[in-house]
Amino acid sequence: MSRSDRSLFTLFAASGFAALVYQVVWQRSLFAIYGINIEAVTVVVTAFMLGLGIGSLAGGALSRNPHRPALRTFAGIEIAIGVFGFFSLALLHTVGEATLRLPMMGTACVTFLLVLVPTLLMGATLPLLVAHRVRRSGNVGMSVGALYCINTLGSALACFATVLWMMPALGQSGSVVLAGVLNVSVGLGALLLQRAEVAS
Repeated sequence: MSRSDRSLFTLFAASGFAALVYQVVWQRSLFAIYGINIEAVTVVVTAFMLGLGIGSLAGGALSRNPHRPALRTFAGIEIAIGVFGFFSLALLHTVGEATLRLPMMGTACVTFLLVLVPTLLMGATLPLLVAHRVRRSGNVGMSVGALYCINTLGSALACFATVLWMMPALGQSGSVVLAGVLNVSVGLGALLLQRAEVAS
């Protein structure tokens, strides 16, 4: 495995880690606003799954342009996710308070759309990195399998770390700030990797 591949895998594992931190924290935040119920769980999980799916389609469309640097696009998306993450809890609480008196369907729709925005960005990352790696290696199957595996491992680690360490030690605010810093760092790291690959 090349140094470039190791760097890419590390960045994508960190991206998956941050994504699951957001999911856990946002779900807890919605519990605090609306109560622990099946509606809050359904809204977050559905928004995540739908956002990842639609975002994947969008990322695939972006990745088809051979003149668009996929790694640079990935970097911009990661930074955008991080910026959203920094303000996400305040935004969720503001929207939650404003929609408390709405009917359940109205509340669910507003919250759903709010969470959908960053998950669309998250979903676009895998096809972009696959396109980048395929252009360098020519192997589609290995690129998809390796990147999906490493991203899933990062997400799995986040499930344990968020509940066992981050939430008790940092709280919800500290956890999403750390995830945001991680996203921005991933974006900057991807830009550096892009520059190094062009130079080589």
